[in-house]
Amino acid sequence: MEDRKEFDESIVEDAAKEAAEPETSEETVAETEEAAENEKAEEPEDDQKEKSGKKKKKKKSTASLELALKKAEEKSAEFADRYQRLLAEFENARNRNAKEQSRMYDVGAKEVLAKLLPVVDNLERGLEGLSEEEKQEAFPQGIVKTYQQLMTTLDEIGVKPMDPVGKEFDPEFHNAVMHEDNDEMGENLVSEEFQKGYMYKDTVLRHSMVKVVN
Repeated sequence: MEDRKEFDESIVEDAAKEAAEPETSEETVAETEEAAENEKAEEPEDDQKEKSGKKKKKKKSTASLELALKKAEEKSAEFADRYQRLLAEFENARNRNAKEQSRMYDVGAKEVLAKLLPVVDNLERGLEGLSEEEKQEAFPQGIVKTYQQLMTTLDEIGVKPMDPVGKEFDPEFHNAVMHEDNDEMGENLVSEEFQKGYMYKDTVLRHSMVKVVN
């Protein structure tokens, strides 16, 4: 009987141990799971902080880039404005220089052309003194051709005779050396030209010496 009793007690103890072991195992699992959950809960927080830091850095970097871009655009606009102003000034200076060169050229040309006009006068006087028969001879024909060529060249470079007869007297173009009464012509008109006047482009090269009707 005692042996049976000891056997039964042994079985009860073993059963009690078996019953206790699962409880310990469950507690361990629960603790492990809780620790894992805590770790998982901590990990997102760290990641969030890291992501938040990255976002702040990104925002700061973006703001810095936008500021740099704005400054670059302002600088570019300033340089563009400066370039336009310099280009306009250069164009104005070039135009002024071109006008000045043209004016100086015309001044020099007028001085030379004015000295050629007496030569033209002498050729015209010489041709007027020849008869029609003499003008048909070889030498006078050469003079005529030379005179015609000279007048064509002068016309091409802008030298033209005024031809004032019958026009109203204008002291800007005409030099009155005589006056006359003429009922057939209107008052203050040029009745005769003694010396040809010439224009060079839009300026007077030589005033015309004329007779004016009172």
